[in-house]
Amino acid sequence: MRKSIYFAERDEALREDLVRYFDERREFFVCGCTDNGKKAIDYVTTERPDVLLTDLVLEGCDGYEVIERVREQNPATEVYVLSALYKEAFITKAIALGAKYYMVKPVDLDTLAKRILTPFDDVGVQGNRPRRNRGLEERITNIFISVGIPAHIKGYQFLREAIKMAVERPEIVNSITKKLYPTIAERYDTTSSKVERAIRHAIEVAWNKGKIDSINNLFGIKVYSANDKPTNGEFIALVADKMLIEGV
Repeated sequence: MRKSIYFAERDEALREDLVRYFDERREFFVCGCTDNGKKAIDYVTTERPDVLLTDLVLEGCDGYEVIERVREQNPATEVYVLSALYKEAFITKAIALGAKYYMVKPVDLDTLAKRILTPFDDVGVQGNRPRRNRGLEERITNIFISVGIPAHIKGYQFLREAIKMAVERPEIVNSITKKLYPTIAERYDTTSSKVERAIRHAIEVAWNKGKIDSINNLFGIKVYSANDKPTNGEFIALVADKMLIEGV
């Protein structure tokens, strides 16, 4: 089924690019666009498209108000943020208000479309999987925010996917180079080595920010010191185990 999508974007050139790109894809139906936050709220709460892609800087009202009002009045619409603002405070606030995902400009439109079409991994789980994944996505996002892994780096997405896979199939951590990295690489049209390096970079960012106390508090015990960084597999397994213990 085609996804109806509406754009709230102040940059006229980008707005036109978005409309043109998504209009040419058979998976989407472009139902409109605006540079005005109040108009976006009025349209989305009345017409109820499947997806709203919004900037944070808009005419009329800002993207935060758009997210909040849309989530209150039409929670079925998935809200994605595309913004040039990359500081953690902006990302944290947007996610807290109900944005499903936050992407930093410039963004590859193929990657953007893929993220909207496949927001969750597809490792063989049946039944009420979507509800569980929404909770899992939120928990992982909160963890990344607390330990200082920013959403605009490539490793953020790869590490998120790795943790979700490890929650659904804990044994995959034992085959990180043979199964986990290649699966993520195929999904994002890249190589296993680039996935490994990007995840390593994301973990190093957290350590370089000196948030070791936040990381140890996350797990409830003193697991690491400033000079004791985990391997990719160790970090993925620790976060996935925490998710499973908490029943997410």
